[in-house]
Amino acid sequence: MFHLSVEEWTALALSLRVAGVAVLASLPFAVAAAWVLSRTRFVGQAIFDGAIHLPLTLPPVVTGYLLLLTFGRQGVAGHFLAEHLGIVFSFRWTGAALAAAVMGFPLMVRSIRLSLDGVDTRLEEAAATLGARPLAVFVTVTLPLIGPGILSGMVLGFARAMGEFGATITFVSNIPGETQTLASAIYTYTQVPGADAQALRLTLVAIAVSMTALIASEWLARLGRKRAVGT
Repeated sequence: MFHLSVEEWTALALSLRVAGVAVLASLPFAVAAAWVLSRTRFVGQAIFDGAIHLPLTLPPVVTGYLLLLTFGRQGVAGHFLAEHLGIVFSFRWTGAALAAAVMGFPLMVRSIRLSLDGVDTRLEEAAATLGARPLAVFVTVTLPLIGPGILSGMVLGFARAMGEFGATITFVSNIPGETQTLASAIYTYTQVPGADAQALRLTLVAIAVSMTALIASEWLARLGRKRAVGT
């Protein structure tokens, strides 16, 4: 019952790689977006905020279709990247990582923004009055304070990426060994007569990964609150 087949290990390993790449690639953009939302005020900020969180409200299939229109081989960006840089997303594991990054991005931004909102700006102002440049203030003061929030956002983004299905299958299909992630493999097994055991095994694996991520995220959030109180 609990012995994973080669195909199941492949789907699990691909999911871990896709989720890891998605989180690491989108992290700098998530930090930047969270900083803009927390520290600046500008015309159209509500629209910017809404656009970042749009994947949370749109059906995942819609997000996947928009990715296909944009980054598919015939898409505006996809055609350019394929012809001039040799970068192809459609029907590749890199496309699965892109879809996972887009779906997990809002969770990362929200977690990091909440941490930024909880930072005492007087600490940043004190560092600035001592002659530190804005980048130095962010690296030496702000970044250590929001570290738990960043880690929490990464964990949530990773868990969301591990569970991504709708956008991924719409954008890059369900190709074993290439784009078939854990969620796609579970879906495939549910369509095969007599494959209930395989589907249940991978479901239990998915539950274990998700629960671990949620517990880790809550622990990091508590750590962040304790550090904020301590400062």
